[in-house]
Amino acid sequence: MVLTARRLVTELGAWRATGSAYIALADRVRLLALDGRIPLGTRLPAERELASELGVSRTTVAAAYARLREAGYLRSTRGSGSVVTIPGRHGPLEDIEARTSTTLDFSKVALPAAPQVGEASLRAAQELPAYLGGTGYDLLGLPRLRQLLAERYTARGLPTEPGNIMVTLGAQQAISLITKTFLSRADTALVETPSYPHATDALRLKARKLVPVAVDPRRGWDDHVLAQTFREARPALAYVMPDFHNPTGAVMPAQQRELLVNLARRHDSLLVADETTADLCIDGAAGAPLATYGPALLVGSMSKTVWGGLRIGWIRAEHDKIRRLEQSRYAHDLGTPILEQLIALELLGQYDEILRYRTLQLREGRDHAEKLLRSHFPQWDVPHVAGGLCMWVNIGDPVSSQLALAAREGGLPIGAGPRFGLGGAFERFLRFPFGYPAEETSLAVEILADAWHRVEPRREVDTEHKPALV
Repeated sequence: MVLTARRLVTELGAWRATGSAYIALADRVRLLALDGRIPLGTRLPAERELASELGVSRTTVAAAYARLREAGYLRSTRGSGSVVTIPGRHGPLEDIEARTSTTLDFSKVALPAAPQVGEASLRAAQELPAYLGGTGYDLLGLPRLRQLLAERYTARGLPTEPGNIMVTLGAQQAISLITKTFLSRADTALVETPSYPHATDALRLKARKLVPVAVDPRRGWDDHVLAQTFREARPALAYVMPDFHNPTGAVMPAQQRELLVNLARRHDSLLVADETTADLCIDGAAGAPLATYGPALLVGSMSKTVWGGLRIGWIRAEHDKIRRLEQSRYAHDLGTPILEQLIALELLGQYDEILRYRTLQLREGRDHAEKLLRSHFPQWDVPHVAGGLCMWVNIGDPVSSQLALAAREGGLPIGAGPRFGLGGAFERFLRFPFGYPAEETSLAVEILADAWHRVEPRREVDTEHKPALV
């Protein structure tokens, strides 16, 4: 894979900092590699090409590439260019993994398996022999599972039949399948910013252009901006997360849901609502499903509520949309594993109990994280969220990528703000998950505090022209 200079500049965002430009450039490329935003094996643009696109001297880019090579993040071969790598565990070069003794990973917003998963798996395995006489291929999902999922939607106020449900390999596959089925290369897609990065990646692969709509941690979505974006961009598809939005935690109010559905209908846009966090209530409650107000595809999953290792997701849509998705799915896979569907069936029988357990777990985690962050970083703006798995923290200065890199070197991978935006935005924000055990959260905050002290002296301060918050 070859990364063009223009695309790399987009991913770099606001990479400049005080100090040497080549160090700042090398550090940003290194973070992009560690975050997976530049896949391993990708060939970077030539020095002259990147220098021209960035508006810097070729010497600056050459020095940055040299620094990356010395650290083991770049391998250059004459005639073949420079390819992104990660240092070997036992090599002589800088190796972050080898230098850290912790196993923390706050780059993921996820929970360990619910206590019920083990026994449910054993019971499901006992049921599996009854299905061995069939082919095992099933594009739509087990009828019993689709029936239970339909009943849950009906109980939420959205009448649903099993024919409205397709079971998928998690929410990510559902999102990818939707984009491949309903988007073309000539289309524009509306996305929230910040947003779930893997969904944005799936949309970027199909759409010609992504148009952003901002989500504020406290104010949520703006009616005027929504209306203006639909009117001017006329997106073929709009992807939103209205309940305990990842990463801001915002919840879309009822009147705004109605407005959104009406805007999508008026401009002939396919509305896709990601509900993977909708059941993770702490203080508040999720709103009614978006499809209650009008046409919308709903994406659900057990990965956030039960366990990420249980790859069960689903799409709730009108019958004609399900038929189109079924035809499209043949080109990608031939169904969801039967055993995992049987495990999901067992767990749905205890789902309300699991959700009550998660509420207590997340309330303790959120309160603990809030207290620690506000104590260690009084200058940061730490929002109080009513549900979900994370908080979108405003650290006040545009150094999120530097802070994330410093934290990773201390043993704490964590999501820098630009990972959740478009074009390098959100350098003043950090996503902090609170679903981890208290002792791990405490250690994470200590590592983050140490990283902040190392980054803080390099902050760019201008009291007369302080930039506005993103």
